[in-house]
Amino acid sequence: MTPSRKVWHTEAVSWMPPPLAERSEEYPWFAVAVRSSQAVLASQSLDRLGYEQFLPVRAVRRQWSDRIKVIQEPLFPGYLFCRFDPQNRLPVLMAPGVISIVRSGKTQQPVDGHEIETIRSLLNSRAPLAPHPYLRAGHHVRIEGGALDGVEGLLLAVRSEYRVIASITILQRSVSVEIDPARLRPI
Repeated sequence: MTPSRKVWHTEAVSWMPPPLAERSEEYPWFAVAVRSSQAVLASQSLDRLGYEQFLPVRAVRRQWSDRIKVIQEPLFPGYLFCRFDPQNRLPVLMAPGVISIVRSGKTQQPVDGHEIETIRSLLNSRAPLAPHPYLRAGHHVRIEGGALDGVEGLLLAVRSEYRVIASITILQRSVSVEIDPARLRPI
């Protein structure tokens, strides 16, 4: 007769946020400060946890002593954007690579969803983007026609070229894109 063994089954209980489909438009966007060398890790971690996140990147040519390489570089170094319930921010803060959530004083300030959509439109246009200092003054313009139709921003004239600047107000960071002035209309 063989001795009977008792087998204990245990289940690991872990917290997971609600499925993305249930909350895609429910919560606002927040700017999340990340370790600059770990922005991709933080983005992937938040994505695995089920959060809608956005890490805007651009292609940049870098030259080393023996080669030139095109790499993906964050458009806003040290930041990514994430939708989440501000009352349940701990899982976001615990994600690898995350430092903090951008605040204004003691309160978390959401990022305007229109600003996120403007940055997405600029990235989808495949126009060359460049970081640009944040501007408070200038003329607000809307682009008409082409891949950037409907995108709004500030107009900046530099030498003989015109650039439209799109900003993330809470971060006080901006990006610019070169544009034909004939396609611009004042707002």
